[in-house]
Amino acid sequence: MNFEVKDAFYKDGEPIQILSGAVHYFRSVPEYWEDTLQKLKAAGFNTVETYCPWNLHEKEKGTFDFSGMLDVERFIRLAGELGLMVIVRPGPYICSEWEFGGLPWWLQNEPGIEIRCMNDAYLACVDCYLDEILARVRPLLATNGGPVIMLQVENEYGYYANDHDYLAYLRDGFVRRGIDVPLVTSDGVRDLNIQGGSVAGCLETLNFGSDAAPKFETLHKYQQGKPDMCMEFWNGWFDAWGDAKHGARDPKDAAAEFEKMLKLGSVNVYMFHGGTNFGFMNGANHDSTYRPTVSSYDYDALLTESGDVTEKYRLFRNAIAKHTGKALPEIPADRPKAAYGTVKMDGCVDIFNAMMLLTEPKVSRLALPMERYGQGYGYICYQARIAGPLEEETLRIEGLGDRVQVYLDRKLIAICSCNEDIELKISVPGRSAELFLIVENMGRANFGRKMSRLKGIAGPVTVGEQIQTNWAVYPLPMDNIENLTFYTNEAMQPTAFYRGRFNVTKRADTFLRTDDFTKGCAFLNGFNLGRFWEAGPTKTLYIPAPLLREGENELVIFESDGAKTDTPCVQLTDAPDLG
Repeated sequence: MNFEVKDAFYKDGEPIQILSGAVHYFRSVPEYWEDTLQKLKAAGFNTVETYCPWNLHEKEKGTFDFSGMLDVERFIRLAGELGLMVIVRPGPYICSEWEFGGLPWWLQNEPGIEIRCMNDAYLACVDCYLDEILARVRPLLATNGGPVIMLQVENEYGYYANDHDYLAYLRDGFVRRGIDVPLVTSDGVRDLNIQGGSVAGCLETLNFGSDAAPKFETLHKYQQGKPDMCMEFWNGWFDAWGDAKHGARDPKDAAAEFEKMLKLGSVNVYMFHGGTNFGFMNGANHDSTYRPTVSSYDYDALLTESGDVTEKYRLFRNAIAKHTGKALPEIPADRPKAAYGTVKMDGCVDIFNAMMLLTEPKVSRLALPMERYGQGYGYICYQARIAGPLEEETLRIEGLGDRVQVYLDRKLIAICSCNEDIELKISVPGRSAELFLIVENMGRANFGRKMSRLKGIAGPVTVGEQIQTNWAVYPLPMDNIENLTFYTNEAMQPTAFYRGRFNVTKRADTFLRTDDFTKGCAFLNGFNLGRFWEAGPTKTLYIPAPLLREGENELVIFESDGAKTDTPCVQLTDAPDLG
């Protein structure tokens, strides 16, 4: 296939309008990729777009993973076999409401590093990543007989900075590694965004959700004689913990704006299928207030989180059929759902006993950020002995990221967040008391100036005017819960692990409700499903059928704040509750 960008997009010499939908391979299980892509094709789209998450592909510096849910080559080949073109957006930064915008956490331990600019330490790491990811994409380019027609350089850079030397370095790096299909950038619609994010040799595209005509008029001040494209047509939105309700966009309004867009240029609908931020991979927004994103990335997209067709899907499909005049394939059926009922927690272990099974303490003179102990995600516990007797001294925790359970002599005395000043009055009547600070990383910011804020504790912990020293630090990345031992009659602390078991005879998608719990995360057969929190709006966690086993399944719930009953249960329902 020959694909070119001139005054229009051309495929094999004929002008073509790109009708694309965003599907992120890493937010779904591979068993469902084909169903999702078939539904994309049935809606009339001719292209699929995907980001690539550097932080999943290179979890540890120098060690790369392209297996299972991360098999981007398989995803691209499958799209091509179904007759779809592919747009790849490998970053290195992707935003996408994804942890650290797709950047790996370990970058923060690189000496002298500054992200997303002409910084030698940063670019050395970027180059290693691009060597790997582009070597896998290159054989799948249209110029090599594959379905990949375009690659994007960086992402929404004009929202962040204006280092054009950096963008040019990335552009040249793509070309040097054999990427000979068109390159693009994508940015917001203000002059400042376009000025900061565009670079010669890359087609500039825009991101917006309505009023396409005036947005393209702004672009035409900087780019003439090229095809107009909206790289992210926002048809919904994401949710943050504590939102009053699930974000939604009226289907008719979205479809009406989409019809206008179809008359003006090419488009990539963001999102066609949102999927799920499994594990601890949700991002956060952090301006004046830190607001982490929920585990569901339903996005009020054309397909639901579990892949069901929506009213919005049908309206967009009708718009494409009307615009192109083509008969469209039959829509595949929704995947089956099942309610497996109530699961009683039959075992538990509190955090203090669990720590001994999950981790080895690190001796630390001061309380340092999570990253300094070689940890990227999850929780971390800081333990120190406070000398007594003391009467009403003030405990302060500076540089907290992001939320902490404060225990004194194994009694929970406070739960605090980085959105507040932390000043707690404590007393030590005896000769000493044990202080435990259990800190959660709720997701690194994926957008804006505070992306590089460290997790754990990045500032001093003081008692009165004294800096507390001599800590035992317990990293708890939650990647080895199979080492836990559960008991049936343990006296529970508020922060604890719970286990429940249930049987499945026929696997189907299901949804986990955690109404008896307050806040934490859930694991199914060792797989981290994501976070739950009574703050909402999300009240369920999505479980794709391939994660279930026929026969016995094990659920582990980590509760940070305290269960609401002494005998907590969870429910497996056949419908989501996104608030």
